[in-house]
Parts: sequence; C-alpha cells; structure tokens
Amino acid sequence: MTEADEIMGKAYDSKLMRRLLTYATLHLNKLLLSILLLIIITLGDLAGPYLMKIIIDDHLDASNHAFYARPLNEVPEYKGAGIQNLAFVRFTTEGKGPYYLLTQNGAWYLSPIKVNGLYKINDDQLFYEGNTYKLISVPKSELKAMRGSDYSQVIKLSSFYLALMLSLGLLSYLQTYLLTYTGQSIIFTIRQQIFEHLQYLDLTFFDQNYVGRIVTRATNDVENLSEMYTDILVNTFRDILTLAGIIIIMLKLDWKLSLVAFSVVPLILLATIVFRKQVRAAYRLVRRHLSELNGFLNESISGMKIIQIFNQEKKKHQEFNRINRDYQKASLKEINIYAIFRPFMDLLYYLAITLIIYFGGKGVLDARIQFGLLFAFINYVQRFFGPINALTEKFNIMQSAMASSERIFQLLDTKPTITQPLDPIVPAKSQGKIEFKHVYFAYKNEDYVLKDISFTVNPGETVAFVGHTGAGKTTIINLVNRFYDIQKGQILVDGVDVRDWDLYKLRQRIGVVLQDVFVFSGDIKTNIRLYNDKISQAQVHAACKAVRADDFITKLPRAYDEKVTERGATLSQGQRQLLALARALAFDPDILVLDEATANIDTETEALIQEALQKVAKDRTTLVIAHRLSTIQHADKIIVMHRGEIKEVGKHQELLDQGGLYFRLYQLQYQSHQKLA
Repeated sequence: MTEADEIMGKAYDSKLMRRLLTYATLHLNKLLLSILLLIIITLGDLAGPYLMKIIIDDHLDASNHAFYARPLNEVPEYKGAGIQNLAFVRFTTEGKGPYYLLTQNGAWYLSPIKVNGLYKINDDQLFYEGNTYKLISVPKSELKAMRGSDYSQVIKLSSFYLALMLSLGLLSYLQTYLLTYTGQSIIFTIRQQIFEHLQYLDLTFFDQNYVGRIVTRATNDVENLSEMYTDILVNTFRDILTLAGIIIIMLKLDWKLSLVAFSVVPLILLATIVFRKQVRAAYRLVRRHLSELNGFLNESISGMKIIQIFNQEKKKHQEFNRINRDYQKASLKEINIYAIFRPFMDLLYYLAITLIIYFGGKGVLDARIQFGLLFAFINYVQRFFGPINALTEKFNIMQSAMASSERIFQLLDTKPTITQPLDPIVPAKSQGKIEFKHVYFAYKNEDYVLKDISFTVNPGETVAFVGHTGAGKTTIINLVNRFYDIQKGQILVDGVDVRDWDLYKLRQRIGVVLQDVFVFSGDIKTNIRLYNDKISQAQVHAACKAVRADDFITKLPRAYDEKVTERGATLSQGQRQLLALARALAFDPDILVLDEATANIDTETEALIQEALQKVAKDRTTLVIAHRLSTIQHADKIIVMHRGEIKEVGKHQELLDQGGLYFRLYQLQYQSHQKLA
C-alpha cells in the first residue's frame, strides 16, 4: 500500500473510533470532569442573552409595564415625595390604575392607556388615535423614585451578569487546560506505545518501510489525533449541546419567530452536504501532494552530498518546483472551496438576521413582541451559526484523524516475525560455539541468498568470511544474531538453536561492529556504555585503550564527556569506527562480530587495531567479514563464499596453495595494490 493509498481513508470508521476511544477510557475521569465543566459553561453562556432580555424588557423598557397609584402613607418604602400625594409603584395591582410612562422632548408623563404607535402630547394632553387623554406630569426627581426597584434590579442583574461571565471565563480556562492536558496525555501514551512497538519489530519491517514514513507515523499522524481527542471528542458535545439549548430557548421564547429563524436550516444542510463532498476530494488531493513533497524533501536532504557532487542542484530544484506547485494548486483548490462555503454560510446568517429583524421588528411595533425578546433572538441566531460552522470544520479534523489512526493502527498491528520463544533457553555455560547445519535463507520468497550452508566455529576461534559483494557474508552475521529466521536448516549457538534461545540473552552475548557505524547524540562515554550502568568508567577506559580510541578521546576538550552530534557528525569516519569497537568490547561479549570493522581506518591505525584485536579475541569466538584479505591472514579459518555457497575453507596459506577462488581474490587485490604503488 502506497502513502497516497493509505491517506484515502474513510471520513468515519466505527472500528477505528472504538479503538481510539479505548485510549480515552484511560483518562475517563478527566474527560467526564471536562464534559461536566463544558455543560456548566454552555448553560451559563446560553443564559447570557436571556438575562439581557430580562434586563431590557422587565426593567429598562418601562413603557410596557403598568404603574398603580396608592396613597403615599400606604407605601412607606417609597423614596419619593409623591405626585398629588400619591405614590406610583410597579410590581403590584393594588391601587388606582394602571398608568403607563410616556416621554416627549425630555419630559415624562403618566398615561391612563398603553400607547403603541404614533402619539402627540400638548399641555398635559395625550392625542392618540383621534382621542384625547389627561396625562399626569412626572417630575424628573420623582421618576427615580418611581423606578427605584428597576434601578436596583438592573444593578443586581448587571452584577450577576458580570460575575457569571467572570466565572465562565475561569471555568473555560480550567476546562481548556484539563482537556488539553488529557489530550496530550493520550497522545503521550500512543506515542510511547508506537516507539515501544517499533523497537520489537524485526529488521524485515525496516527493510520494507522508509524511515520518513515511520517517523511520520510517530509524529504527524499522532499529532493529528490530538485535535480529534480535544476538538471532536469533547467540543463536538459542546456544539451539539449549544445548538439544542438555543433551539429549546428560542422555541420557548416565541415559537413563531423561531420558525422564521429556522427557515434557513434546510439551506444550511444542503450547503454542508455539498461542501463535505467537495472538500473531502480536495483534502485527499492536498494530503497526497503533501506526502509527495515530504518524501522528496527527505530524499533530497539525505542525499544532498550526491546532489552537489554530481551538480544536480538545478535539476532537483526544477523537480521540487513541480511538486511544490502541484501542492500549491491542490491547496488553492481546497481554499477556494472554503472561500465559497464560508461567505455562503455568512449570507445565510445575514438572511436569518434580516428575517428576524423584519418580522420581529413588526412585532415590536405592533406591541406583540417586546424589544428585549427581539434582542435575545438576534443574539441566539448569532450563536446558532457558530456551532454549525464549527461542526463543519470538525469534518476535516475527523477525516484527518481517521486517516492518521488507520496508519497508526496498521503500524501497531504489524506483528514481529522474530519473537521470543514460549520456553526460552539460556545455556548454563557460555562457550561461544557456532554451528550452521544445511542452512537455506531468502529475504524474499525462495530467492535464496544462502544455499546449504554448513560450518562450525569452535569456542575461541577467529573465523573470517570473504567473497564478492552479495556472496552472503553479512547475511550470516544477521542470522547468528537472529535478525531474520531461516527457511531451512539449523543454526546453533552453544548447542541450542537460535530460535529456542532467549532472544535478548542471545544478543547480549554477541558484540557487533558494523562498517556503517551509528553514533547517538550525547557524549563519548554514553555512546560506549549505551546507558548500561553495569559498565564502569574503568571498563570504558580499558575498552578504548584496547582499540587505541583513547588516543584521540583524551585530546578532546572534555575527553570522555565530549558532546557528539547526531550520527557523530563531529567525528571522523575512523574515529566513529574506533568508538564502535570500544562499544563492542566494553560489553564483553562471548562472540565478537566484525563486519568490515577496519574498512575506514588508515593503514597505521589498522595495524594497531589488528594487534589489539588479537589480544581481545583470545578466548573469545570472533567472526570477521573483510574485503581486505591482509587483515584476516591470522584467522584460524577462512570461509570463502560465492553466490550464497561455501566454496573453500582453510587457513590463509592453505587457500593460497589451492590456487582457487581465494587465490584469485588475493591476486586481484595484490595487483591493485601494486598499481596504486
């Protein structure tokens, strides 16, 4: 399956979602607390416009509320001087009335009728709809006393509104922090699981998968899930709760006006369906081109040395320009879809607001609807479109999360072919004896790279493997470590089949030094002991002295504490090789494997290392792979391989006397050295 094919995941997959939710259950208490806080925040947020309606309709707009006249001495709590020895009070039906407040040119009056529409006041007379009514003039000093309860209620409700908003702000902070913390904790767990799983996968997996793709699984894909656990898992609940709350409140306030507002919902649903189809195709196209772009960058940066050596900068730039432009076009297509959808949703929003203002405004003028209710409706319509837009955006997050989760679970579901046996065996006595019995091995199908290989390496022997490139020398080393399992035959270490060995104990007893040395970022001593606390500083020094690495390490500014960068870029090839030798010796293995271990070291250093290795190899089984035949002349046994088969076995001089394949290899190297000389 290619990267592009993998990205073509479903927008929603119930099986994947169930697996994702299993991680959420590990933090269920935090998620439930976050949801509870979210419910409180949503309810408080929805209460805001309704509270403003109460303030406007019940206290600010007094024209719709009746006042009743009572004798001043019967209302001791009244703070004013009274009008005509009467107190005009609200929130009661006792007394003469009702009277309604009117105003004109800054003057206030009490009217015996409720006025809706145009009216005229002249000399304390109200002219309204062809009739004349006697008004009571209200001094401004008395107006405050009449509306004293409104003043106090406005102050109380305003204070409550402020306290509510401050509380919601604090709760929002706590909920956001808790949700983000929980989401990151889940992502931390997934990332840990991926890395742990990767460490137990066999080399076949890494042979078949690009490093960049694996890194993307553990970084980008996992990070995509972070938004799923926060924006979708919890905040979607908030959006749905908000929509449901708005619908219920609006229907309760005025169901007729609510139907007017909801008349645009079919258009919203239609637009959302069309948008989902269009954006899904565009999104996949963007992801495919982004994957291609990332792959090209990874390859180009890794091979920058070759690009510069062969003057390929212009060609690679042209290729990158094409890939980058394809990605740009795909991104612009996605942006264009959003550029159409968003304004269209805004248009529907403005249409809904216009309908509310038109029908609601007529209702206010006809005294069927209070102004505060219209104000609340406009606020709720504004809030109604927020969750709808948010839910639409969450579709992209969901699709990205599903695609990423599919790739992540494909990785986690990959089973290692090299596994620990059910009843692992660890021989009581370690000798270092190695036996190959009629071994056949193929990396793929039945394309065998080793054919009927049989040999024995006795404890303490040094055995060298030589042959042309592709003869199968390195494969033998990999099989001894059980990096791969053979198809036929048997490989024994100390009389036990490697498939029956305790896998980790087996590899602990084998020290390997490869031609391509890997140095971790850190310091010198850490790269030698690899965080093994059982290896003392003295053992580190002894190993370095044995391979002559101590000579260059002690010249470094901080010696063994000297920092090294990724892959040991600050060290020379030969220095990295010496560190690898010291690393292998520090672990004191029973079997030492040298795969072209001295290939990148100068002749003088090589002579010193060969002398040191002869001492180190004493009483230790040593397997050596070398192209330079001069480095293996001391070997107890030399095995000559050709096209996956053993052609010759013997000591250096014995093989030369046979005049066979080894002799021809030796002659070729001798002649090449002569020409160079």
